[in-house]
This record gives sequence, C-alpha cells and structure tokens, in this order.
Amino acid sequence: MKRAYDDERLARSYESGNEMPDDALRAWVGLIGSYVDRPAPDVLEVGSGTGMFAAAMARWIDGASVLGVDASEAMLSEARRHHPHPSVRYAHGTAEALPAADDAFDLALLSRVIHHFPDRTAAARELARVLRPGGSVVVRTTFKERLDAVVYDYWPPLRATDALRFPAEDDVTAEFTAAGFDLREIRSFVQPVTRSLRDYHARMTTQPQSKFAHLTPTQFSSGLDRLAAAADREPYDAPAPVDERYDVAVFTLR
Repeated sequence: MKRAYDDERLARSYESGNEMPDDALRAWVGLIGSYVDRPAPDVLEVGSGTGMFAAAMARWIDGASVLGVDASEAMLSEARRHHPHPSVRYAHGTAEALPAADDAFDLALLSRVIHHFPDRTAAARELARVLRPGGSVVVRTTFKERLDAVVYDYWPPLRATDALRFPAEDDVTAEFTAAGFDLREIRSFVQPVTRSLRDYHARMTTQPQSKFAHLTPTQFSSGLDRLAAAADREPYDAPAPVDERYDVAVFTLR
C-alpha cells in the first residue's frame, strides 16, 4: 500500500516547505540535546524525513553520531541530497523494526512522526530495545488535546482530521511507560517557522505536509486564498515571524 510519504513530489516539497530559520533550528537542537548527558552520544532519529534534524543534531550536539531512519525511500533520497554530514548515516527502516543493534543509542528523536506509526506500542518496545539504560526518547508532536497550529487558522477542516490522527498525551505516556520508560517531562516549546506571513504563504503553496491530502482541491484553494489575503495585509517594513508550538514529551529508559 502506497503511503503519502512515498510520494516523490511530497518528499521534494517537504524539504523546502518545512525548513526553519537557523536560529530556531539551533534552539530546537539545544533543547533536544539537553536530554542526553553522555559525551559524544549516539543519536537515533526515527522518521528522519529529509534529514534536517539529523544533520542539525550532528552539527550542534558535540561529538554526536546520528542514524536517521525512515520508511520512505523518497525521503531518504532527499536527505542524502540535501543534508549529508560525515557523522550522519541514513537507513531504511520502520519504527517497529529499526535497523540497529540492541543498546546502541543514548538519545532518540521522534519529530512530527508519532501519529504516522501503525503500532505505537511496538514502536515503544523497539525503542526500548535499541536504547541504552538511561537513554531518552524525545517526542516532538502536537497532542490531540492541544491542536493549535497556525495552519488551522486558514484550513479549519484540518483540525478535525488531525484530531482523529494525532495521539492523546495519556495514550502515548501509557504506551511508553508500559515499554519500560519513565516520563521525564512534557512541555511546550515555541519557535518561528518562517520570518513572515508572506514566507509562510509561499511555503504552503507546495502543500508540504501529508495532512493536505485530506483536503479537496476547493478546500485547499480557499484556505490558500485566506492566507494570501492575510499576507497581503502584513506591513512590508514590519513583518512578524510565524511561530509554531509543539508538545515535547521526554521518556527515559529504566
């Protein structure tokens, strides 16, 4: 069965449509890296997409070696093209069957991907297998209780579809604790994704997220028109960054 992320068009648009300002990306890596206290850590990213976070962690987590795993060959191709790094290796695999040995990693990142897992319970068990005792999983997501992304302002139907697709905080916590993890913390973290609403509009024209597949062409066009009108009202001499908030849930292996 072909999944949205196997689509080469989506993989290409995902790379340009999901980048963020360098300062914002570095802030995210600083937060993610704060959950590992071992020097030169071995880091795993599950659902690494086009490699933005994998390469950034190799750059900004001192001494890190990173394995980026994705189930989409199209995404892996884009990652190898756009985000090569001597300390990053990309490999095909799924969250339920990771291409890694037991006790291989100190830190794992799941960024905007947990809602795609067919079996989150199996994925949590697999992460427990490949992490070393005391290792942490950082889940970067939006729990269904707090769907507040700016995209819903312009495409309101997406909130309803994401409420069905995205997991609840209590469910994810229960799945990871049952697999042998302790909940370390759940927090919110906000960073800009574009420097202006006009930049955000330009990004959205490519439909760079799989969620847009849930819209009809008319729904997408209407939302893009609303966004264009709002961007046109933005003062050219005083644009405001477009921020996005994410939930960050951190689990540590017992």
